[in-house]
Amino acid sequence: MRSPILVALGVILALAGGLWALQGFGAISGSPMTGTVTWSIIGPIVFIAGVLLAVRGWRGTLRR
Repeated sequence: MRSPILVALGVILALAGGLWALQGFGAISGSPMTGTVTWSIIGPIVFIAGVLLAVRGWRGTLRR
């Protein structure tokens, strides 16, 4: 049985990944991560993983 904890964790991961991607692309400045290719690769990967985790958790809670 899946729980809303997976949804919350997925949303947090997606938000962090989105922030890292924007910093890596240079859209958000003021960090050593700004304009770094590493974060423009890691960010979208973490974002997608977070979205998939949230969807999996959401679908699991609907199938009771």
